[in-house]
Amino acid sequence: MEKSIESMNMTMLTDFYELTMANGYFESGIADKIAYFDLFFRAIPDKGGFAIAAGLEQVINYVQNLRFTDKDIDFLRTKGIFKDNFLEFLKGFKFNCDMWAIPEGTPIFPAEPIITVRGPVAQAQFIETMLLLLINHQSLIATKANRIVRAADGRGVMEFGTRRAHGASAAIYGARAAYIGGCVGTACTISERDHGIIALGTMAHSWVQMFPGEYEAFKKYAEIYPDNCTFLVDTYNVVKSGIPNAIRVFKELRPKNMGVRIDSGDVTYLSKIARKMLDEADLQDCSIVVSNSMDEYIIRDVIRQGAEIDSFGVGERLITSKSDPVFGGVYKLAATEENGVIVPRMKISENVGKITNPGFKKVYRLYRKKDNRVVADVIALDHERVPEDTLEIFDPAYTWKRMRLSNFYVRDLRIKVFDRGELVYDCPDLDSIRAYCKSEIDALWEESLRFENPPDFYVDLSAELWNLRTKMIHDYREVAVDE
Repeated sequence: MEKSIESMNMTMLTDFYELTMANGYFESGIADKIAYFDLFFRAIPDKGGFAIAAGLEQVINYVQNLRFTDKDIDFLRTKGIFKDNFLEFLKGFKFNCDMWAIPEGTPIFPAEPIITVRGPVAQAQFIETMLLLLINHQSLIATKANRIVRAADGRGVMEFGTRRAHGASAAIYGARAAYIGGCVGTACTISERDHGIIALGTMAHSWVQMFPGEYEAFKKYAEIYPDNCTFLVDTYNVVKSGIPNAIRVFKELRPKNMGVRIDSGDVTYLSKIARKMLDEADLQDCSIVVSNSMDEYIIRDVIRQGAEIDSFGVGERLITSKSDPVFGGVYKLAATEENGVIVPRMKISENVGKITNPGFKKVYRLYRKKDNRVVADVIALDHERVPEDTLEIFDPAYTWKRMRLSNFYVRDLRIKVFDRGELVYDCPDLDSIRAYCKSEIDALWEESLRFENPPDFYVDLSAELWNLRTKMIHDYREVAVDE
């Protein structure tokens, strides 16, 4: 019997260099040296105002199932580059790292540590690939889904992308992420079974084509499903046959929850005509659903044009985030420990955007007391505390842009997930994550919700972290010049 994705051991789903590095650490005698790794991203998809963290529950499931089987060890032996003592080390591999994370559903910004892992370097390094795979994918889809949901302006959005997703797990977890982002349901049936996301859908064009005509197809469907009838009305002609036949069946059988779906053509024009025809037939309670390659821009435009649409089905452009399909999260070494003392580490690059922030860090979010609006984030070293009386912050990209804050409160976004390999975090249910996501987005400024040219959000570095970063860059440059 095939295992579900949730329970599969994904230990060997890794980049091969994670194994060559683990072997190298083992051979060098530093496999147990304590290291700190940060998972963060560099740019918001679609040049938006924020992204949404998602995928932590799957990270937890992965870590809890992390182990090398005899089959894994036998395969690695065939590579001919790993000694038996290293393979024995892998047989006893057990995750006993610490992990901190920003909760799922939280709006996040570039350079902020979404996940921090502390532990023996051979373990903390090894999980890089799967953490990035899980967080990158779901954060990407949750972010895209939320853009589409916001464009719909209160109208329901259904995730319809299963058949266009990049594989089974992308369909299942994509539906999960889309729900976090605000979608009301999914076409993916297994996602209701495994995650409780309501599965939606009625008929395809083939159903209509299997009968002598639309009337017969609609009538038979209504007889079988009298409590939920949404007819696909564009198999032949929406105005001339689809809507008239739907009206005829609705008036004859009076099913509950009546609706029509338009999947092609000029949906603005057709929805207006459909609404007029339905209203004239005294079917004001019949809803109009539209699909057909929707995204946030098309949805925004058809609503502006006065389209009479009650809900949207969005497929490939959501489930693949077609307009910007790479989240771009990375996993970088931030510190090591020497005799129990944290030693910051930093990647310095010719590409300024790839210079990392050193040290063991946390992320504080600052809210205005009078209206609970988010005003800024501060990345600080772990031992630092942000004062709650007055604070001057600046955007590290524009050091001349300074803002003095007062009358605000501070929230530490980071939560402890694993303590030496033991799970210490209770994952909230999906509905709670979804509700939390909405409330946190509601706390953002309206300008951050723009699709085009949203303002830069203030993500400040604490003075101590800024000075540490500056000194390390300066010291590296001095060494490079001397050499």
